[in-house]
Amino acid sequence: MNGGGWFERPPPPTAASRRLRRLLLLTALATVVVDVINLRYSAEAGLGLGVRTVWAALRAAGLLFLMREVRYGRLTARPLGLILSVTTVFASARLVQPKEGALLPRGPVIAGLVVVAALCAAVVWQLFRSPGVEEHLTRRRPRRVVPPWVLTARVAALSYSALMFVPCLVALGSLFETPRLRPEISVPLVVSWFVLALAIGLVAGIISFITLWGHGWARLLLAMLSAFVLLVQPTLCYLLLGLDGLIRDGTPMVLAALVCLYGLARSRVSPSA
Repeated sequence: MNGGGWFERPPPPTAASRRLRRLLLLTALATVVVDVINLRYSAEAGLGLGVRTVWAALRAAGLLFLMREVRYGRLTARPLGLILSVTTVFASARLVQPKEGALLPRGPVIAGLVVVAALCAAVVWQLFRSPGVEEHLTRRRPRRVVPPWVLTARVAALSYSALMFVPCLVALGSLFETPRLRPEISVPLVVSWFVLALAIGLVAGIISFITLWGHGWARLLLAMLSAFVLLVQPTLCYLLLGLDGLIRDGTPMVLAALVCLYGLARSRVSPSA
């Protein structure tokens, strides 16, 4: 509440925050353009391509939301930017298809992926290494002091559900085409995957919120949940989507879980400091 009103006012922008917001806008636009290029040269069709395309487009919306977090000088911009940058690169890479009869995709597709990766790397660098951005993100006193790495672990955990839904829907589409496993095996696995994604989204949201208050048992449960998805997600991706699905859809979950575990490890000395 500011000046008797209920609307939060952002702190005055700095040159560094303006530069970062322009970079985020450019990255969001680049992801959309690269997705269109990937679709132009993609030989794949069906529900799987549609799901991956929508998921890649949602990353642009996430980057626009990150612009708002930066504008308001919120520390959550750092972990959110890290997770968004990593998953954006993999979301674009999911759409990359090699040209027929070749190991590598076409030149424009490779160039687009390199541009997105470079922009996302620049975003992470600005968030974590720019003194001007750090000053902008830390000059507002938070309502409750929470260690940055605990925030990072929470944001990473909140991404688990979405990272499970995307390959689950792709696997659902494969059931109507040429499933890798027999229907009596693949159908129960896909249904279990869907239910598991819902349950993990709910559990991760609750446990990661309690973790913000420094409870050791919640940190242990969140670590166990991260280890669980670290094992289950790649296994399901390999069984239902093959090696290609393991690389495309299993790797983002592995990275998110490792970021969560690393955040918990970095903040374990003084979780309530």
